[in-house]
Amino acid sequence: MATTETVRYGADAAQFAELTRPDGPARGIAVLVHGGFWKPQYGIEYARPLVPSLVAAGWMAWAVEYRRGTGAADTLDDVRAAVAARPEVAGPAVAIGHSAGGHLAVWAAGQGLGLTHVVAQAGVLDLRAAHAEDLGDGAVARFLGHPPGPEDDDVDPIAQVPLAVPVWCVHATADDIVPISQSRSYVAAATAADGTAQLVEVDGDHFTVVDPAHPSWARQLALLDTLNRDF
Repeated sequence: MATTETVRYGADAAQFAELTRPDGPARGIAVLVHGGFWKPQYGIEYARPLVPSLVAAGWMAWAVEYRRGTGAADTLDDVRAAVAARPEVAGPAVAIGHSAGGHLAVWAAGQGLGLTHVVAQAGVLDLRAAHAEDLGDGAVARFLGHPPGPEDDDVDPIAQVPLAVPVWCVHATADDIVPISQSRSYVAAATAADGTAQLVEVDGDHFTVVDPAHPSWARQLALLDTLNRDF
């Protein structure tokens, strides 16, 4: 039977991760980063539903919590620390992030933390475009503390291309919270910069990509199945 334990990576109440181990050897580790437009009212409970199916497929799951609403520096420091604190396990180390968690997962993949792949689910991957479109009712400016500009390129995924690791951008065509243009623009920029990025368009809305009962999640599990061929 899979077991879950809470692991602290810092003293703040939000600085912890939940580690769930599969029965038998793990095929790799999935680092789950929840979304919620970096707002304090949205927490790790949005990452937990994907854990059972990942573990059933043989993945170790590392679902991270982090500080939200106290500024970008705190959030980014926590995500960096949480990813670095994951257990060492043979096989791929895949960051899977939804919405603003997609932003954080892609950002983390460029921080030299040993991640091997990223799945960005309806990711906020172009901060300037997200601000211009007022996604999350001004969420980007609240996160950064100001409207995004060139000084924020080091935290804006679209400005960081190409990454050294492959990125899958999974996005539903009817998403009206984070439009699919975010993923389309990121993939176009990444591939133009000779990066490895693929757009995976699926049916549904913003939340179907993190619904374990929806066909889009089965498709993502199938993508993860291909990774062990390289390890």
